[in-house]
Parts: sequence; structure tokens; C-alpha cells
Amino acid sequence: MAVAAALTGIEGLVVAGFGVVSLVLLATDKPDDMTQAVTLAVTVLALAALPLAAARGLWLCRRWSRGPSMIVQLLALPVAWQLMQNGGFSVLLALLLAAAALAVLGCLVNPAATEALGIGPRQE
Repeated sequence: MAVAAALTGIEGLVVAGFGVVSLVLLATDKPDDMTQAVTLAVTVLALAALPLAAARGLWLCRRWSRGPSMIVQLLALPVAWQLMQNGGFSVLLALLLAAAALAVLGCLVNPAATEALGIGPRQE
């Protein structure tokens, strides 16, 4: 659980960092379209909330946190694929992102993790 929480948290911090950089660029540069630049920065910061909340939930072994964390990882895989297509330094980023996403998914489907989160086989 600690590995899944840490990796999900790191992903959230990276997304939040991108949002902060977008805000800084918005303040220091004159964007072509101010509305689009503000929307991007606010949207990215809002999107950072999901993995950060999921990471905290995983750290505290909250049952609800597994779903949001899995969604974040499943969304990260196509992003990694697209980064891979860009070539260059993006390939390294793609490999890191894909490895993190697969590691978290592996952790979250592990029977020990499901037991820690109180998710078990259905009793019929």
C-alpha cells in the first residue's frame, strides 16, 4: 500500500507542478489566448487533486481510494504511449510513467492490498 500511495502521490505532485508552471508562465508571459491559458492552468491544478486525494486515501488504507487511483493509472498509460511516440527525452518520461502506472496497478490488485483496504471476495 505504501508503494502505491507514494507513486500515486508523486504523480499528483508532478501534475500539480505542471499546473503551477502554467500559472507562472501565465503571470510572466503574455499568452496568445488568456482565457485558454487560465483554463489550462486551473484544469491541470484541479486534475492534480484526484491522484493526491487517492494517494492520501491509500496511505490511510481507505477503501474508496482504490478506484480513483486505478483510474489515474489507466489514464496514465495512454499518456505514456503518446509520450513514447514523441521520441527523444519523452521516451524516458514515457517509460517512467508506464512503469509507475503498472506498478501501482499491480499493487492495487494484489490480494494483500485488497485485504488491507477491506475489499475481498463477495460472500454469497
